[in-house]
Amino acid sequence: MTEPVGETLDPDLLGRWRGRRRELTDTIRAQPVALMRATLDQPSCAPQPGDPLPYMWHWLFFLEAAPPGKLGRDGHPLRGDFLPPVALPRRMWAGGRLEFIEPLTIGETIRRRSTVTDITRKTGRSGELCFVTVRHEFFSDRKPKLKMSEEHDIVYRQAPGPDAPAPPPPASEAAKSAKAAKAAEAAEADATARINPTPVMLFRYSALTFNSHRIHYDLDYCRRVEGFPGLVVHGSLTATLLAGLAAEQGGGAALKGFEFRAISPLYAGQPLTLSVKRQDRQLRLWAANSRGQVAMTAAVSLGL
Repeated sequence: MTEPVGETLDPDLLGRWRGRRRELTDTIRAQPVALMRATLDQPSCAPQPGDPLPYMWHWLFFLEAAPPGKLGRDGHPLRGDFLPPVALPRRMWAGGRLEFIEPLTIGETIRRRSTVTDITRKTGRSGELCFVTVRHEFFSDRKPKLKMSEEHDIVYRQAPGPDAPAPPPPASEAAKSAKAAKAAEAAEADATARINPTPVMLFRYSALTFNSHRIHYDLDYCRRVEGFPGLVVHGSLTATLLAGLAAEQGGGAALKGFEFRAISPLYAGQPLTLSVKRQDRQLRLWAANSRGQVAMTAAVSLGL
């Protein structure tokens, strides 16, 4: 076990967390699935043992139960245990890549192995940045075969100055963001869905995922500390909604791969539009805010 250190930006110290690993085991229970359906206003049919877990709903499980004394001012667990002690206060979900091999099913016990695979410092328009990538691998207790894998990208940022606007995308992402926005504007969606992410939806999703990050429920903190104009929609919730649209529009084919990238925040009380464009065995998706600005892009590969 690496000896704990204080928060730092020293690359040598942060590098000691590269390769750090932990394992958690959880059972895919029916109740969180039923509660998630209610949160998303989906039909309330009771989940049955053996039913496949919807795509991205694995985030309802393997929850981290840190006590209050081990939380930072933002409500997140303190860093320096599994995640590196990055000395930048703001953290956001930057994106991720998932491979679906076999569905997780209701009643199944799953072992998740997590590994810190990369830690990279950069400088963007908003100042110092640090990207941390964690790889999760999911195995059934009944057989050691890999069922699903996920790479989760986290970005840490400097604190905003007084009256600072909401954070822009990192400089390295700016060109990609502009390109994605132009591509989405030019594309004629094959299907769209309009969602109103209310404060109640965000509160329920935070509760279901045991996510105590204050940007999702504490409006005063959002405005005074983080510099956001409103409650921030979870990046994982937006990705989940996009994956749901992909599953609906996939023509009955299973999703094999899902890659998403967060571009800018979405806010509670501001309707968002989900769009999908079919391209052979792939789907291209995007989420846009009420002004039509692209906030997240995603790409899906379909099975046979």
